[in-house]
Amino acid sequence: MTVVGRHCESTDVIAENVDLPADVAPGDLLAVPCSGAYHVSLSSTYNHVGRPPVIAVADGAATPWLRRETIEDLLRRDLF
Repeated sequence: MTVVGRHCESTDVIAENVDLPADVAPGDLLAVPCSGAYHVSLSSTYNHVGRPPVIAVADGAATPWLRRETIEDLLRRDLF
């Protein structure tokens, strides 16, 4: 499979020729350990796409560290 998604632009390729479980279907959410420069450290909202959440995973437990930005977050500074 080739995994694609919007990290900066709509044509970003996250992984090519990877094996995914047989029950993965369109619309499923895949966890990506890090997506490079467009992850949190250098992410921006220039194209009105919210910054991603940060989830720490250890010993089978997931703990949110930063929440995903909402549409309200993105529009908060707009004056119109």
